[in-house]
Amino acid sequence: MPMHNGFLPREGFCADVLIKVVRNTALNPALILPLVLLARFTKQGQDLSILHPTALGKIKTLLYLGLARVAANWLSDQTVNNWTNDKYDWSKEIVLVTGGASGIGAQIVKLLEEKGITVVVLDVQPLSYTASSKVHYYQCDIRSMDKIAAVAEEIRATVGHPTVVINNAGVARGKTVLDSQPGDIRFTFDVNTFAHYWMAKVFLPNMIANNHGMFVTVASVASWLTIPNMVDYGASKAAALSFHEGITAELTTRYNAPKVRTVIVHPGHTKTPLFAGYDQNTAFVMPTLEPESIAEGIVRQVLSGRSGRVVLPKIGSIFASLRGNADFYQTYVRAGGESYMAKFNGHQVIKDVDASYEGKESGGPSESTVLVSKD
Repeated sequence: MPMHNGFLPREGFCADVLIKVVRNTALNPALILPLVLLARFTKQGQDLSILHPTALGKIKTLLYLGLARVAANWLSDQTVNNWTNDKYDWSKEIVLVTGGASGIGAQIVKLLEEKGITVVVLDVQPLSYTASSKVHYYQCDIRSMDKIAAVAEEIRATVGHPTVVINNAGVARGKTVLDSQPGDIRFTFDVNTFAHYWMAKVFLPNMIANNHGMFVTVASVASWLTIPNMVDYGASKAAALSFHEGITAELTTRYNAPKVRTVIVHPGHTKTPLFAGYDQNTAFVMPTLEPESIAEGIVRQVLSGRSGRVVLPKIGSIFASLRGNADFYQTYVRAGGESYMAKFNGHQVIKDVDASYEGKESGGPSESTVLVSKD
């Protein structure tokens, strides 16, 4: 499954395509700077500048904006990576993916496996695909700190220390606040937020000791925009975002591990069973994404070996500034999403969210190396 590299995304023509065109042309200093130089240092360019001073002014403005964008991106990249470089040997790295049995997680696993990278999958459900011996599957309920710690011992003994952790597992109940039972809300936060803490406590110490590794937090555009019937989901994803921001700061200020990378991912609505029936009716601006598109965005960032932020579709970044807008606009946007969940029928892997997951009643972790079918 090669990565998609076409000009148009899988989802077809959408707002992101226009953004790409503008960034690669009007806001691309490599294209605009030669025009400014020609206007300044050639006879024909000087003549045209005299005849069309307004056009020249606009071209210079585009150049300044493009240079500012490039400088801001460079400064952001250096800052979030603590002005340090690190090398990743992907023949030796071990990538752990939670929720890697299906959906976006499955696509992440397949992309990494295709590149010959050793992958560990933690999930409560069995793999929905056939994988190679590079993929090691462990059944694990990541709501439980004890179960994560137990399975971690098995992973270290049979595979090794994971150097990249992708916190991909997520759940959504799709209920209003008053219709939600306490178990619904606890379940949402257990998987979408608290599991990130437990994964960090178990797997980050080795990364910190070696000053090498990567911790990926999959949040959501919903971490910026909470709509009716998704209050617990949005709140849990906002909490995951805060977790990412806090652990990023602690890695340098408390643990002296500036080379341990952190990545935050904000996917928009994705075509997975988890969000069956969800319809935001914004096909051009915020199209429904294919799981492969999200997976590729995550894998590209991981393979770069750099900390960063992945927002898909890219225009979804505008929601990060929502809280800075006037209250009337914020309220309007949130309430405007009330129809999105009208036909929600998301697939629920765990039916009884109140069932106990602490203790050892279900036995120890189950491990298997999944082999490629010879058929």
